[in-house]
Amino acid sequence: MRLLITGASGLLGVNLAWEAMQAGHAVVGVTGQRGLPGAPFPAFRADLTSPAAVENMWAQARPDAVVHAAALAHVDACEQHPDLAHRLNAEVPGEIAALAAAAGIPLVHVSTDAVFDGARGNYTEDDAPNPLSTYARTKLAGEQAVAAKYPQAIIARVNFFGWSLSGQRSLAEWFVNNLSAGQPVNGFTDVFFCPLLANHLARLLLESLERGLSGLYHFTSPACLSKYAFGVALARQFGYPHTLIRPASVEDASLTARRAHNLTLRSDKLAKALRHPPPTWETGIADFHRLHRQGYPQHIRRWLR
Repeated sequence: MRLLITGASGLLGVNLAWEAMQAGHAVVGVTGQRGLPGAPFPAFRADLTSPAAVENMWAQARPDAVVHAAALAHVDACEQHPDLAHRLNAEVPGEIAALAAAAGIPLVHVSTDAVFDGARGNYTEDDAPNPLSTYARTKLAGEQAVAAKYPQAIIARVNFFGWSLSGQRSLAEWFVNNLSAGQPVNGFTDVFFCPLLANHLARLLLESLERGLSGLYHFTSPACLSKYAFGVALARQFGYPHTLIRPASVEDASLTARRAHNLTLRSDKLAKALRHPPPTWETGIADFHRLHRQGYPQHIRRWLR
């Protein structure tokens, strides 16, 4: 399978590219401002804000399947640049879905758990979204555009952590970076989520393509926890003092965009479709640590040079 990955230099994209290559797929990556000159697969840069960029990208990539992971994912940046967020998060997904539908090839569109307001948690795919931020509203609009243009596409609501090219893209990296320097940090006790390791998420996305799934699914851990508890678990896994993580409330943080408190999502539908549950966050943290010991972060960062 010749797999096109948009956002190939992002946190999910780079780990998906790695996992797809390990599974024997041919990868073609598309990046934004950051190129991947050292990547072991063809990768080219494209400015998806340009009207003709999507069609040009498609013609150059010639894919058999697509995972659209590119987005403006910085929540506060979306508040500051709503037009850019709308273009990248709402319009581009619909354009890619129309091309995939016309070609009759599988598409995974990567969305977010943030489409919910977090008022109660334990959300299923049948629950009505209520986004709180520009990021969440534009991502929901992207879901709707994909569903309208290509009902057979997979729409994946996700939350994930992992090793990135910069070493600074995921919550797990932020905790580890500060803990390794002996720096105390705040962990939100009132924000709950169900994160997957990016590598585990990548394998689930590939399996979903291979099984021919379609429709909306929650690609999340079957177990959930607070961000404070997540930080404590990381500290213990890596052998750092967990007392460096101070309990805090998200309401006291200086954040531009509103954050939802309870983004716990149910993944039963995905587990039934794949005939096995997604990995837990505990397994994810253990594998995150194992990858660190094996030098995986340094390996993927060579793709930048």
